[in-house]
Amino acid sequence: MPTLRQLDYLVALADTGHFGRAASQAGVSQPTLSQQVKALEQRLGVTLIERRGRGALLTPAGRDIAERARMVVVAVGDIRDFAVRAEGRLAGTLRFGVTPTLGPYLLPAVVAQLHRDAPDLKLFMQDGIPDEQLQALTRGQLDLLLGPLPLDAPGVVVEPLFREPLRLVVPADHVLAAGADIRELAEQQVLSLDRRHHYHRQAEALCAEYGMRLIRGYEGTSLDSLQQMTASGLGLSILPELYLRSEAGGRSGTEVPDIKGWSAFRSIGLAWREGAALTDAFRAVGERISARARTLLA
Repeated sequence: MPTLRQLDYLVALADTGHFGRAASQAGVSQPTLSQQVKALEQRLGVTLIERRGRGALLTPAGRDIAERARMVVVAVGDIRDFAVRAEGRLAGTLRFGVTPTLGPYLLPAVVAQLHRDAPDLKLFMQDGIPDEQLQALTRGQLDLLLGPLPLDAPGVVVEPLFREPLRLVVPADHVLAAGADIRELAEQQVLSLDRRHHYHRQAEALCAEYGMRLIRGYEGTSLDSLQQMTASGLGLSILPELYLRSEAGGRSGTEVPDIKGWSAFRSIGLAWREGAALTDAFRAVGERISARARTLLA
């Protein structure tokens, strides 16, 4: 019978399409991974991989078997989590995905509190694009995902946590810096993040709603880059309240004007796989995140 480790290696190859990257993901040497996948093929009596140098293209049979292997690997992980839960303690390593437009400005205090309350719990924090991380969650590569709603995928539980105001930010010397009416926003140029971000799509929708124009070709890579480009006079930006209030973020060189009629926010939620053994613990983590956000936004 195939071993769990062999199935894990096959899943890594399916995710990366490359022997070297798959070995790195699995934490083994490339020869070890290659030998074990070859042994899996011999045990099953079917070719799973088309080998192209260090590249790896799954055969049709390989794709089908890899998806079934993924379900086995995820289920075994849930069994381990269930055993920890039955022991009555929150322990082990949680792979925690978070959008970079939120994590640094909200989570430090939450993580510190979790460490005090559950010292055997380790958090492997991973910043990333929410849509890509949602896919990683369903594949078992993440255990939790904190990000902007919607977080829709089959087999995923989503717990809404809080709503965060979004503020229009202008250069300090801009005509709107002292305040304005919503009608004065027409034709103003607005910066945004890379279009893969949910944040980009929301900025695009707000521009359409208020008659502003989204600047193409100058997408930022972070909230800091948006803030700095705005301070330089390149355009306006829409930044989340937690970023503006945090020590890691800020508003140097910019102003957050009072815009009569402006009302924008984003909803933040926590997601995990349906049936996860640590569901109660995940909800408790969500409650702590929500409480911290409410405190910061008060």
